[in-house]
Amino acid sequence: MVMEDLPLIIGIAGPSASGKTLFVSNLVSVLDQKPAVLHEDAYYHDQSHLPEEVRRANNYDHPSAFEHSLLCQHIDDLIQKKAIRTPVYNFTEHTRSEITKLVEPSPVIIIDGILLLADQQVAQKLDLAIFIDTPLDICLTRRILRDTKERGRNIEDILTQYTQTVRPMYYKYVEPSKRIADLVVTNGGENWKAIEMVKSRIIQNLS
Repeated sequence: MVMEDLPLIIGIAGPSASGKTLFVSNLVSVLDQKPAVLHEDAYYHDQSHLPEEVRRANNYDHPSAFEHSLLCQHIDDLIQKKAIRTPVYNFTEHTRSEITKLVEPSPVIIIDGILLLADQQVAQKLDLAIFIDTPLDICLTRRILRDTKERGRNIEDILTQYTQTVRPMYYKYVEPSKRIADLVVTNGGENWKAIEMVKSRIIQNLS
């Protein structure tokens, strides 16, 4: 395979509820070429063998919570122009769903997740590393709204998880990974200037 055939791989990291998914959605909306999109949180380990109370108590903000080896294998498959089936994670039940999602190869691969830049194996595969830098108080507000509406959580559980794992793991793993980012984006997923910059890089790579 010649170098020109290799896809452009973009990683979008940042704290939980910082606007990563919105940034990806807005970026995809302005692209003519449909990218292959992967979400790190789909690669949480399958926990169907564990009792529900154990699943709820696990630390989902530590690198070991993810099956990054499978994510890397899927990236390699897409690079080799092979279609993949990604896991689908059920946040209500804290484990993978029985269904999978088909992702076709594309000249552009976009991945989002809190710990993409903190995992060396994943980070090394990225051609462009982006960090969505959103204040933690805004992230917490968004997380409460999202988790109560979409994931069946109550506020007490959300705040307990946030203080025990989300915030400590942010300072230990997520925030330090910002230093390897090629682009640090403020104003979350609606920073259209940043989106246009990334779009220009994609167009340049495709030309």
